[in-house]
Amino acid sequence: MATKILVTGGTGYIGSHTTVELQNAGYEVVIIDNLSNSNIEVLDGIEAITGKRPEFMEGDITDMNTVRELFTRFPGIKGIINFAASKAVGESVQKPLLYYRNNLVGLLNLLEAMPEFGVEGIVFSSSCTVYGEPDVNPIDETAPIKPATSPYGNTKQISEEIITDFIHSGAPIKSILLRYFNPVGAHPSSLIGELPNGVPNNLIPYLTQAAAGIRKELTVFGDDYNTPDGSCIRDFIDVVDLAKAHVTAMRRMLDKKDTDPVEIFNLGTGRGLSVLELIESFERSTGVKVPYKIGARREGDIEKIWAEPTKANTVLGWKAEVPIDDTMRNAWAWQCRLGKK
Repeated sequence: MATKILVTGGTGYIGSHTTVELQNAGYEVVIIDNLSNSNIEVLDGIEAITGKRPEFMEGDITDMNTVRELFTRFPGIKGIINFAASKAVGESVQKPLLYYRNNLVGLLNLLEAMPEFGVEGIVFSSSCTVYGEPDVNPIDETAPIKPATSPYGNTKQISEEIITDFIHSGAPIKSILLRYFNPVGAHPSSLIGELPNGVPNNLIPYLTQAAAGIRKELTVFGDDYNTPDGSCIRDFIDVVDLAKAHVTAMRRMLDKKDTDPVEIFNLGTGRGLSVLELIESFERSTGVKVPYKIGARREGDIEKIWAEPTKANTVLGWKAEVPIDDTMRNAWAWQCRLGKK
């Protein structure tokens, strides 16, 4: 019988791609999502790719009654991958209480329910923002945790501490904390991708919408950083590569009995690309120009950060493999499928 995995926020960007990889790996997936920043039609894309439609419940995990109903309706869940969170750095600065409520209360509810319903482990969607503005790059898992530069980043730090404290208290669960760098791209089938409601908060959907003429232009936030071209540097990781890391992490957490109860892995390519270099990659790989302007720096942004992914490569046995030009082509193909106007 297939192992049953709960994916919270599973119709969202990373959640949908991870659901595909979990199903392709033989897991049975249950999704809960409140559809606040996603679309129910994503389930059609997942089914078209994998040949199987995941179980789905519409609901908000910040409501404990909903969480209990979920585990009662779908008994036998062994692992959770938690993507249900608000995720825009800039928005979090403007709406901090929204971020603290969405990102922390939902996690608390899941953790409280796990022992009661026999759930063995949780893979947590964390972020490189926990490192703040790093002293050196690339950064590995031993880099110091610094004061967060945004409420979003702070929720990730606090969430990691909550999970660690809960397990340290003797809770009968395990956890793997995956610190992402910058997920981009779309599934190569063009059947799922990043689908923000309204004006995108993330770089790539705004970039592709600008290239498609939906937005007037992309704003590059700052060209006066201490980087070769003045724009921020990030470690852009293909979303399918990222999704596959969750499958590897889940297998390790549930199947290996001798691992530490809490493990941490950085998920990145090990290469830093500036925002302007990413625009160049998009234009080079698609032949499409991106209208953009240089704007002021954005509050909460880190100057430069990229991963030292050796631990994930060696211990998890996972590696980012998709070239950035392929990622940009997939992102554009997805935008073209959505429509250009």
